[in-house]
Amino acid sequence: MTLRIVAIADTHTFESELQLPDGDVLVHAGDLCRSGSLRELEGVARWLRDQPHRHKIVVAGNHDWAFVKTPREARAILGEQICYLEDSGVEIEGVRFWGSPWQPEFHGWCFNLPRGPELAAKWAMIAEDTHVLITHGPPDDIGDHTKTEGRTGCQDLRARVATIAPKLHMFGHIHEDGGAWFIEQTWYANVTTWECERAATVFDLDLQTGTATPVHIPPRR
Repeated sequence: MTLRIVAIADTHTFESELQLPDGDVLVHAGDLCRSGSLRELEGVARWLRDQPHRHKIVVAGNHDWAFVKTPREARAILGEQICYLEDSGVEIEGVRFWGSPWQPEFHGWCFNLPRGPELAAKWAMIAEDTHVLITHGPPDDIGDHTKTEGRTGCQDLRARVATIAPKLHMFGHIHEDGGAWFIEQTWYANVTTWECERAATVFDLDLQTGTATPVHIPPRR
């Protein structure tokens, strides 16, 4: 038995342009919105609810201001059909997911923290028995390269992932560096769709062995 995970990020309200493959769990790793308004979020939430995947998980990104300014209203818009994770976890068919929206300071957007103790404290919250970790921002030196600013990922996040060794770590945020990399015991995947010019990323997770297997890794744009 396998659990098929279909993952996207950085749709920025262009979600209707995506053609999603079938799967069991639809993961959105943040930046659902552009300005981050409740109105934008309402449109994305409708689209997510219309997708056929049995389970839906959302982590906020640095454009998703509604989850900072009006968190109660934002969560209500997602409703009971969409699981929102913010430094929290959920178990689906025996697979333990954990989600966190933070990243190192980036152009004054939301869910930004200074590098160092504040970010490390957020990563320390990640449950040690996590199978699938979803963050908006990337770890250091993995899927974090930008043309203008070089590497942007978090060293403390990478250290925490190495310690807990989840089967799969999915993230977005950096549009230019989508892809997947197997390092030690973990698959790392930048699942950005780059405003829906890049397709969804798909992994299968074997429910007996816990092994993660890439099914579709779209090319960089």
